[in-house]
Amino acid sequence: MSAAVPALFAGLFDDAAVFPPGNLPLAEAVPAHVAHDVSAHAPVVGAFVLAAKDLDHLAPLVADLGLSSFRLSLTASLTELDTALAAAYTIPAVRVDAAEVALAEDVAASTVVPAIERALAGRSLPIFVELPRDVRRQEVTSALADAGHMAKLRTGGVRADLYPDEKELAASVVALTAAGVPFKATAGLHHALRNTDPATGFEQHGFLNLIAATGAALDGADEAAVAALLADRDDSRVVDRVRVLGPSVRDAFRSFGTCSLAEPIEDLVGLGLLDAHLMKDL
Repeated sequence: MSAAVPALFAGLFDDAAVFPPGNLPLAEAVPAHVAHDVSAHAPVVGAFVLAAKDLDHLAPLVADLGLSSFRLSLTASLTELDTALAAAYTIPAVRVDAAEVALAEDVAASTVVPAIERALAGRSLPIFVELPRDVRRQEVTSALADAGHMAKLRTGGVRADLYPDEKELAASVVALTAAGVPFKATAGLHHALRNTDPATGFEQHGFLNLIAATGAALDGADEAAVAALLADRDDSRVVDRVRVLGPSVRDAFRSFGTCSLAEPIEDLVGLGLLDAHLMKDL
Protein backbone atom coordinates (compact mmCIF):
# COMPACT_ATOMS: atom_id res chain seq x y z
CA MET A 1 0.00 0.00 0.00
CA SER A 2 1.36 3.38 -0.99
CA ALA A 3 2.31 5.67 1.88
CA ALA A 4 -0.03 8.21 0.26
CA VAL A 5 -3.02 5.94 0.97
CA PRO A 6 -3.44 5.15 4.67
CA ALA A 7 -4.87 1.73 5.41
CA LEU A 8 -7.87 3.49 6.97
CA PHE A 9 -9.04 4.44 3.46
CA ALA A 10 -7.96 1.37 1.48
CA GLY A 11 -10.85 0.06 -0.63
CA LEU A 12 -13.28 2.31 1.24
CA PHE A 13 -15.22 3.55 -1.79
CA ASP A 14 -17.38 0.98 -3.57
CA ASP A 15 -18.22 2.12 -7.08
CA ALA A 16 -21.99 2.62 -7.21
CA ALA A 17 -21.94 4.85 -10.28
CA VAL A 18 -25.05 3.29 -11.83
CA PHE A 19 -27.22 4.06 -8.80
CA PRO A 20 -29.03 7.36 -8.04
CA PRO A 21 -28.29 10.18 -8.05
CA GLY A 22 -25.40 9.42 -10.43
CA ASN A 23 -27.33 7.05 -12.72
CA LEU A 24 -24.37 6.54 -15.06
CA PRO A 25 -25.31 4.19 -17.91
CA LEU A 26 -23.82 0.75 -17.40
CA ALA A 27 -22.04 0.90 -20.76
CA GLU A 28 -20.13 3.94 -19.44
CA ALA A 29 -19.78 2.87 -15.82
CA VAL A 30 -18.05 -0.46 -16.56
CA PRO A 31 -15.10 0.93 -18.58
CA ALA A 32 -14.85 3.80 -16.09
CA HIS A 33 -14.51 1.28 -13.25
CA VAL A 34 -11.86 -0.66 -15.16
CA ALA A 35 -9.97 2.62 -15.54
CA HIS A 36 -10.36 3.36 -11.82
CA ASP A 37 -8.79 -0.01 -11.02
CA VAL A 38 -5.56 0.93 -12.79
CA SER A 39 -5.49 4.60 -11.80
CA ALA A 40 -3.48 6.49 -9.21
CA HIS A 41 -6.48 6.28 -6.88
CA ALA A 42 -6.96 2.51 -7.34
CA PRO A 43 -5.97 1.74 -3.70
CA VAL A 44 -9.10 3.46 -2.36
CA VAL A 45 -11.49 1.85 -4.89
CA GLY A 46 -13.64 -1.06 -3.80
CA ALA A 47 -15.90 -3.35 -5.80
CA PHE A 48 -18.35 -2.36 -8.53
CA VAL A 49 -21.90 -2.42 -7.15
CA LEU A 50 -24.58 -3.79 -9.45
CA ALA A 51 -28.19 -4.90 -9.10
CA ALA A 52 -29.00 -8.50 -10.00
CA LYS A 53 -31.40 -7.36 -12.72
CA ASP A 54 -28.50 -5.87 -14.69
CA LEU A 55 -26.27 -8.95 -14.83
CA ASP A 56 -27.37 -9.84 -18.36
CA HIS A 57 -26.30 -6.39 -19.51
CA LEU A 58 -22.96 -6.66 -17.68
CA ALA A 59 -21.81 -9.88 -19.35
CA PRO A 60 -21.04 -8.49 -22.83
CA LEU A 61 -19.39 -5.39 -21.36
CA VAL A 62 -16.76 -7.46 -19.52
CA ALA A 63 -16.35 -10.22 -22.11
CA ASP A 64 -12.84 -9.09 -23.06
CA LEU A 65 -11.56 -8.71 -19.50
CA GLY A 66 -9.32 -11.20 -17.75
CA LEU A 67 -10.64 -14.12 -15.72
CA SER A 68 -12.07 -12.98 -12.37
CA SER A 69 -10.65 -9.49 -12.88
CA PHE A 70 -13.89 -7.51 -12.40
CA ARG A 71 -14.72 -7.27 -8.69
CA LEU A 72 -18.46 -7.19 -8.11
CA SER A 73 -20.68 -6.50 -5.13
CA LEU A 74 -24.04 -7.88 -6.17
CA THR A 75 -27.27 -6.41 -4.78
CA ALA A 76 -30.30 -8.69 -4.70
CA SER A 77 -33.49 -9.31 -2.79
CA LEU A 78 -33.50 -12.26 -0.43
CA THR A 79 -35.76 -14.24 -2.76
CA GLU A 80 -33.55 -13.75 -5.83
CA LEU A 81 -30.17 -14.20 -4.15
CA ASP A 82 -29.64 -17.81 -5.24
CA THR A 83 -30.43 -17.22 -8.91
CA ALA A 84 -28.49 -13.95 -8.95
CA LEU A 85 -25.36 -15.61 -7.59
CA ALA A 86 -25.70 -18.48 -10.04
CA ALA A 87 -25.93 -16.00 -12.93
CA ALA A 88 -22.95 -13.96 -11.72
CA TYR A 89 -20.77 -17.04 -11.41
CA THR A 90 -21.32 -17.83 -15.11
CA ILE A 91 -19.56 -14.59 -16.20
CA PRO A 92 -15.85 -15.48 -16.52
CA ALA A 93 -14.53 -11.96 -15.90
CA VAL A 94 -16.57 -11.45 -12.74
CA ARG A 95 -15.27 -12.10 -9.25
CA VAL A 96 -18.12 -11.81 -6.79
CA ASP A 97 -16.56 -10.12 -3.76
CA ALA A 98 -19.81 -9.79 -1.79
CA ALA A 99 -23.58 -9.82 -1.99
CA GLU A 100 -25.82 -7.10 -0.58
CA VAL A 101 -29.25 -8.38 0.39
CA ALA A 102 -32.39 -6.26 0.63
CA LEU A 103 -35.32 -7.36 2.78
CA ALA A 104 -38.91 -6.79 1.74
CA GLU A 105 -41.34 -5.50 4.37
CA ASP A 106 -43.03 -8.90 4.69
CA VAL A 107 -39.83 -10.90 5.30
CA ALA A 108 -39.75 -12.29 8.82
CA ALA A 109 -36.46 -11.80 10.66
CA SER A 110 -36.30 -15.49 11.54
CA THR A 111 -36.21 -16.48 7.85
CA VAL A 112 -33.29 -14.29 6.78
CA VAL A 113 -30.28 -16.42 7.71
CA PRO A 114 -31.80 -19.76 6.60
CA ALA A 115 -32.60 -18.24 3.20
CA ILE A 116 -29.05 -16.92 2.86
CA GLU A 117 -27.57 -20.28 3.75
CA ARG A 118 -29.74 -22.01 1.14
CA ALA A 119 -28.62 -19.49 -1.49
CA LEU A 120 -24.95 -19.90 -0.63
CA ALA A 121 -25.22 -23.69 -0.88
CA GLY A 122 -22.02 -24.21 1.04
CA ARG A 123 -20.05 -21.44 -0.68
CA SER A 124 -18.16 -18.89 1.38
CA LEU A 125 -19.05 -15.31 0.45
CA PRO A 126 -19.32 -12.07 2.43
CA ILE A 127 -23.01 -11.21 2.81
CA PHE A 128 -24.30 -7.78 3.85
CA VAL A 129 -27.96 -7.66 4.85
CA GLU A 130 -29.62 -4.24 4.76
CA LEU A 131 -31.04 -3.72 8.23
CA PRO A 132 -34.74 -2.87 8.18
CA ARG A 133 -35.70 0.38 9.89
CA ASP A 134 -38.49 -1.25 11.87
CA VAL A 135 -39.11 -3.65 14.74
CA ARG A 136 -37.18 -6.42 12.98
CA ARG A 137 -33.84 -4.62 13.28
CA GLN A 138 -32.72 -6.06 16.62
CA GLU A 139 -33.67 -9.62 15.71
CA VAL A 140 -31.94 -9.39 12.33
CA THR A 141 -28.81 -7.97 13.99
CA SER A 142 -28.72 -10.86 16.46
CA ALA A 143 -29.23 -13.41 13.68
CA LEU A 144 -26.38 -11.91 11.64
CA ALA A 145 -24.10 -11.97 14.67
CA ASP A 146 -24.86 -15.63 15.32
CA ALA A 147 -24.34 -16.61 11.68
CA GLY A 148 -21.24 -14.51 11.00
CA HIS A 149 -22.86 -12.38 8.31
CA MET A 150 -22.65 -8.60 8.04
CA ALA A 151 -25.01 -5.63 7.91
CA LYS A 152 -25.71 -2.82 5.51
CA LEU A 153 -26.87 0.56 6.77
CA ARG A 154 -28.86 2.89 4.56
CA THR A 155 -27.54 6.38 5.22
CA GLY A 156 -29.52 8.34 2.65
CA GLY A 157 -31.25 8.27 -0.69
CA VAL A 158 -33.33 10.31 -3.10
CA ARG A 159 -35.93 11.24 -0.45
CA ALA A 160 -35.52 12.93 2.91
CA ASP A 161 -37.16 10.02 4.76
CA LEU A 162 -34.40 7.69 3.57
CA TYR A 163 -31.88 9.59 5.71
CA PRO A 164 -31.75 8.35 9.30
CA ASP A 165 -31.00 11.17 11.72
CA GLU A 166 -27.89 11.03 13.87
CA LYS A 167 -29.72 9.40 16.79
CA GLU A 168 -31.07 6.55 14.66
CA LEU A 169 -27.75 5.99 12.92
CA ALA A 170 -25.87 6.13 16.23
CA ALA A 171 -28.17 3.48 17.71
CA SER A 172 -27.41 1.20 14.75
CA VAL A 173 -23.65 1.73 14.95
CA VAL A 174 -23.57 1.09 18.69
CA ALA A 175 -25.74 -2.01 18.38
CA LEU A 176 -23.69 -3.47 15.53
CA THR A 177 -20.31 -2.85 17.14
CA ALA A 178 -21.56 -4.28 20.43
CA ALA A 179 -22.77 -7.39 18.63
CA GLY A 180 -19.55 -7.73 16.64
CA VAL A 181 -21.35 -7.34 13.30
CA PRO A 182 -19.30 -5.52 10.63
CA PHE A 183 -21.23 -3.25 8.29
CA LYS A 184 -21.11 -1.24 5.13
CA ALA A 185 -23.13 1.86 4.28
CA THR A 186 -25.10 2.84 1.24
CA ALA A 187 -26.38 6.13 -0.18
CA GLY A 188 -26.19 9.67 1.07
CA LEU A 189 -22.51 9.80 2.04
CA HIS A 190 -21.62 12.29 -0.66
CA HIS A 191 -19.03 14.18 1.36
CA ALA A 192 -16.50 13.61 4.10
CA LEU A 193 -18.25 15.82 6.65
CA ARG A 194 -21.79 16.30 7.85
CA ASN A 195 -23.50 18.88 5.67
CA THR A 196 -26.78 20.24 4.37
CA ASP A 197 -27.27 19.60 0.67
CA PRO A 198 -27.88 23.04 -0.89
CA ALA A 199 -29.93 21.55 -3.73
CA THR A 200 -32.33 19.44 -1.66
CA GLY A 201 -32.01 20.71 1.90
CA PHE A 202 -31.35 17.14 3.08
CA GLU A 203 -29.11 16.65 6.11
CA GLN A 204 -26.32 14.42 4.83
CA HIS A 205 -24.03 12.31 6.98
CA GLY A 206 -20.29 12.59 6.42
CA PHE A 207 -18.31 9.43 5.85
CA LEU A 208 -15.50 10.72 8.08
CA ASN A 209 -18.07 11.35 10.78
CA LEU A 210 -19.21 7.75 10.42
CA ILE A 211 -15.63 6.47 10.65
CA ALA A 212 -15.01 8.56 13.77
CA ALA A 213 -18.34 7.45 15.27
CA THR A 214 -17.51 3.79 14.62
CA GLY A 215 -14.15 4.18 16.32
CA ALA A 216 -15.83 5.75 19.32
CA ALA A 217 -18.45 3.00 19.50
CA LEU A 218 -15.72 0.37 19.42
CA ASP A 219 -14.15 2.14 22.39
CA GLY A 220 -17.42 1.92 24.33
CA ALA A 221 -19.01 5.32 23.63
CA ASP A 222 -22.74 5.46 24.25
CA GLU A 223 -25.41 6.44 21.71
CA ALA A 224 -25.43 10.09 22.72
CA ALA A 225 -21.68 10.46 22.24
CA VAL A 226 -21.77 8.62 18.92
CA ALA A 227 -24.67 10.78 17.73
CA ALA A 228 -22.70 13.91 18.64
CA LEU A 229 -19.83 12.71 16.44
CA LEU A 230 -22.18 12.04 13.55
CA ALA A 231 -23.60 15.56 13.86
CA ASP A 232 -20.23 17.34 14.14
CA ARG A 233 -19.57 19.81 11.29
CA ASP A 234 -16.18 21.04 12.57
CA ASP A 235 -13.72 19.78 9.98
CA SER A 236 -10.63 20.19 12.18
CA ARG A 237 -12.22 18.34 15.07
CA VAL A 238 -13.44 15.44 12.93
CA VAL A 239 -10.15 15.15 11.05
CA ASP A 240 -8.19 15.13 14.32
CA ARG A 241 -10.32 12.26 15.61
CA VAL A 242 -9.87 10.30 12.39
CA ARG A 243 -6.10 10.81 12.31
CA VAL A 244 -5.62 8.93 15.57
CA LEU A 245 -7.75 5.94 14.56
CA GLY A 246 -6.01 2.69 13.76
CA PRO A 247 -6.91 0.72 10.63
CA SER A 248 -8.76 -1.81 12.79
CA VAL A 249 -11.83 0.46 12.69
CA ARG A 250 -12.25 -0.82 9.13
CA ASP A 251 -12.84 -4.30 10.52
CA ALA A 252 -16.15 -2.84 11.68
CA PHE A 253 -16.95 -0.24 8.98
CA ARG A 254 -15.98 -2.06 5.79
CA SER A 255 -16.92 0.34 2.96
CA PHE A 256 -19.65 2.47 1.47
CA GLY A 257 -21.16 2.83 -1.96
CA THR A 258 -20.73 6.14 -3.75
CA CYS A 259 -22.03 7.17 -7.16
CA SER A 260 -19.00 9.47 -7.53
CA LEU A 261 -15.48 8.40 -6.70
CA ALA A 262 -14.21 11.89 -7.43
CA GLU A 263 -16.16 13.63 -4.64
CA PRO A 264 -14.88 11.63 -1.65
CA ILE A 265 -11.31 11.56 -2.96
CA GLU A 266 -11.32 15.32 -3.54
CA ASP A 267 -12.70 15.84 -0.03
CA LEU A 268 -9.95 13.75 1.58
CA VAL A 269 -7.27 15.50 -0.45
CA GLY A 270 -8.68 18.87 0.57
CA LEU A 271 -8.61 17.85 4.23
CA GLY A 272 -5.00 16.70 3.98
CA LEU A 273 -5.81 13.02 4.50
CA LEU A 274 -4.84 11.83 1.00
CA ASP A 275 -2.03 12.90 -1.29
CA ALA A 276 -3.02 15.15 -4.20
CA HIS A 277 -1.48 12.78 -6.74
CA LEU A 278 -4.52 10.54 -6.35
CA MET A 279 -6.56 13.14 -8.21
CA LYS A 280 -4.54 13.06 -11.42
CA ASP A 281 -6.74 10.44 -13.11
CA LEU A 282 -10.11 11.76 -11.91
